[in-house]
Amino acid sequence: MKSWTAPSVPRLPGAPAGPPRLYDTARQGVHATRPDGTATMYVCGITPYDATHLGHAATMITFDLVNRLWRDAGLDVRYVQNVTDIDDPLLERATRDGEDWIVLGMRETALFREDMEALRILPPAAYVGAVESIPAIVRRVAGLLDDGCAYRLDDGTGDIYFDLSAAPRFGYESHYDRDTMLRLSAERGGDPDRAGKRDPLDPLLWRGARDGEPAWDGGPLGPGRPGWHIECAVIALDHLGATVDVQGGGNDLIFPHHECSAAHSEVLTGEAPFASHYVHAGMIGLNGEKMSKSRGNLVFVSRLRGDGVDPMAVRVALLAQHYRDDRQWTDDALKTGQQRLATWRSAAAARSGPSGETLLSGVRAALGDDLDTPRALALVDEWAEATLAGEGDDPTAPATCAALVDALLGVRL
Repeated sequence: MKSWTAPSVPRLPGAPAGPPRLYDTARQGVHATRPDGTATMYVCGITPYDATHLGHAATMITFDLVNRLWRDAGLDVRYVQNVTDIDDPLLERATRDGEDWIVLGMRETALFREDMEALRILPPAAYVGAVESIPAIVRRVAGLLDDGCAYRLDDGTGDIYFDLSAAPRFGYESHYDRDTMLRLSAERGGDPDRAGKRDPLDPLLWRGARDGEPAWDGGPLGPGRPGWHIECAVIALDHLGATVDVQGGGNDLIFPHHECSAAHSEVLTGEAPFASHYVHAGMIGLNGEKMSKSRGNLVFVSRLRGDGVDPMAVRVALLAQHYRDDRQWTDDALKTGQQRLATWRSAAAARSGPSGETLLSGVRAALGDDLDTPRALALVDEWAEATLAGEGDDPTAPATCAALVDALLGVRL
């Protein structure tokens, strides 16, 4: 699947003390990322049944920062993202709107690419759809069946489930108790009440063909389509290998998606843990309420762009709070982002300012400490205010500020 066009990224002088430290959900603490050679990252992408909303944008910006910091540290980066271009929500939306599900998915994926370019997100090296991955998924699921790690339901549906007893580490990533897992499974696409399963939490690997639904040749599996978690597991394994440095997504993916995809990967390869860091971004709310399609209160990046809002102001506004925090989008948040961006641009156009080297060192240190964007933005604010007040005599500082804000924060001044 086609990715999007990469923005240019300025090269900065010097180097940070090392790769960034990030909070790992599995270890429940902040730890250094320690890539061995090429840094690898897998980020769960969209199910393209709607436009890119601010929750998607905040998540993608979070992992764009990781990508940028690794590159600033001199590392090569191999970044992969999926598109879940076949799944129940996509089919349900297409049915609701009387639209072909393929056309809907292609249109929203194209809009997502446009939004990512506007927000200056570095593109993945491999942008991979679930549909194009079906042959690889079939091979992996057939292997799990052969090894006794999966089973068919005895109800004529052709549905195949993963047997969680094959994954004794299951639960190490989320640390949730069983009652919480059962509740979240029911809320987030699982089917814990499905009759015939060996364990209510066993995740679906292959959905047998149903009348009126798209299906593919599954070879030994029979006709059907893949489950959600195995999709990401197989794409990551095929494009990144048995383990990755960072597995990323929103905190709503901690369970069941990341827990199950890790279990699939680890059973398929015998390598554990699947990810050195499981990194999760907080949710974005709107004016005090959770932002969700069911509430009808999603704020779309494309709508903001259509209204003439500078995507860089959106990016700055989303960077104003820590990535792990659930946070609110308000008119004031956007206004503050716009004002901050205007101030930075004015300061970057000055003849001189306080030390650019000191600013660069401070911003690198802040971002390297679990992506502390509030502290990084405050440092740029202080520099900009001092510059506009006529302080400092470093003639290279304005250009250094513009370059570091671009390279590290992804904001074009």
